[in-house]
Amino acid sequence: MSTAADLSADQSPSGEEWLTVDQLSAAAGLTTRTTRYYASLGLLPPPAKRGRMAWYDQGHLARLQMIRALQDHGFTLQAIERYLASVPADADVEDLAVQRAMLTSWTIAGPGDLSRRQLEKYADRRLTDEEVAVIEELGMLRRTGSGKSERFTPVHGFEVAVQLLDLDVPVSGMRKAGEAMSRHMTALAEELTEILHDEVVEPIRRSPHFSLDDAEHLESTVADLRRLTIEAIVSAFQRSANAVIARSLRRR
Repeated sequence: MSTAADLSADQSPSGEEWLTVDQLSAAAGLTTRTTRYYASLGLLPPPAKRGRMAWYDQGHLARLQMIRALQDHGFTLQAIERYLASVPADADVEDLAVQRAMLTSWTIAGPGDLSRRQLEKYADRRLTDEEVAVIEELGMLRRTGSGKSERFTPVHGFEVAVQLLDLDVPVSGMRKAGEAMSRHMTALAEELTEILHDEVVEPIRRSPHFSLDDAEHLESTVADLRRLTIEAIVSAFQRSANAVIARSLRRR
């Protein structure tokens, strides 16, 4: 990654040509104003300097692409800022591509922050304060601000929570079911992520010929793996539920 030091070569440390902020923005599919805003938040390392001109390299571009991908998958700027703060400033393009693959391939995009009226339009029904509170408690909705500045961000599963409100199911039962699913799914997700990291990602990253093309292929592979994993989890739950019912019938 480039630094704020004066340039001493025509190429960046990554071996690519230096980019102006306009060129960087165009390559990332962003406006120059947006790129400068992200830089002002500290989401990009300082550019290199030649006189009064600022120059950027492919490492800056990779971070911009990560920021855009994370936003497309529902991450707030605050969450992105916290994450990027943990990424080493000298992380290379390939490392950033792998991290983007790990973060975005398992995240399903949803709508951005919504007003209360927009939230109800998205839910396709009116929502009482109690119903909004229940959906939030179930983990299917994030709320920020208060009063007129209150905003809502539905997360994956919001539609399911809305449908549950129309069933004759006690709220206490929904809460207990939500707690049980969250508890077991968190443990399963942690274990599967560790397996993915140790058995898939790390062997590829340790390859002496690992390249950006390999990182992009990994992103596609992990996305396919996400789909197959979800299907396998649903099938496994159905088998387990059938086994529980069968045992119950035998006991009776």
